[in-house]
Formats: sequence, C-alpha cells, structure tokens
Amino acid sequence: MANKQALRELQQRLAQRMQAAREAPQAASWLAVECAGLGLLLPLKQSGEIFTPVPLQAVPYTQPWMLGVANLRGGLHTVVDLSAFLGLRGPIPLTSAHRLVSINPDLGINCALLVDQLLGLRGDEQLQAEPDAPGHPDFAPARMRDGQGRRWQVLDLDALTQHPQFLRIVLN
Repeated sequence: MANKQALRELQQRLAQRMQAAREAPQAASWLAVECAGLGLLLPLKQSGEIFTPVPLQAVPYTQPWMLGVANLRGGLHTVVDLSAFLGLRGPIPLTSAHRLVSINPDLGINCALLVDQLLGLRGDEQLQAEPDAPGHPDFAPARMRDGQGRRWQVLDLDALTQHPQFLRIVLN
C-alpha cells in the first residue's frame, strides 16, 4: 500500500515538472565551435549530427574550401571547411581533432561543416548580445560575449545555405 502511495506521489511530481517545463520560455541553445581561433555559435535547431573526420572523396574544379564529399551514416554529404569559407585561413588537412557538424536535414541540404574543435553547448542565459559591427554577411547576424569575456559570432546556418557562393558549389 505504501508503495502505491509513493508511486502516485512520484507521478504527480513528474507531471508537475513536465507541465512547468512546457510553460517555461524556451531559451535558444547553441553549439559552440571554434574555427581558426574564432568562436562560433551554431543554432542547435539548425545543426545536425557531429562526426569525427572520415575519408573524403575529392571533387575536382571546386573552390578550395569545398573539401569533397563524405559518406555520413549512409548519406552523401558535401564537406565544407568552414574556416576557409569564412576567409579565416586556407584549407588544411583533416586531423583527429577536427569535427564535422552536419547541417540539419530539415534545411534541405546534405552538407557537413568542418570545424577545428567543439567547445560545448551554450544557452542564452550564458551570453550577452554585443553591438553589431557593420559589414557582416546575412548568415552572421549577431555577436555575443560570454561570462568569461570571450566573443562569439552567431552563424545562421539556414541563411548560410542560401548564400549564393555557398549554394553555387554545394548544389552543383
């Protein structure tokens, strides 16, 4: 009998917590990565899976930042060196420290971005918006600063996939 009562109380507490979670405002979540020393925030909703580097098949006559294509979980993905695409440095060979971050399939493009390293997850409560500097492309809409003073550039992956230079290579 006591077990039934304890189970009911547990179910009530769980139901209350689930209701509170549904009613709480949802903060945007970010995947923090680094490319050529620059901290970047990728929206979790626009990011897909994270992969360790895999063998790439080179594609001739493409931009240097288009590293090739890779088989990721049975799907063929274009692999873009994000640092090189952003003009932060030239393309470099893959190492075991690099990671591939696939773009969410809901965005309609089979593409993975090569990043130098993963730095974890960030929430809006950890970040403060900074004044925007002019001249950023549409896919880099905001800058943030964390509690340790590190600056972060937000990348809108949906806008990135619509950028003419990106589309011209990835979809050809």
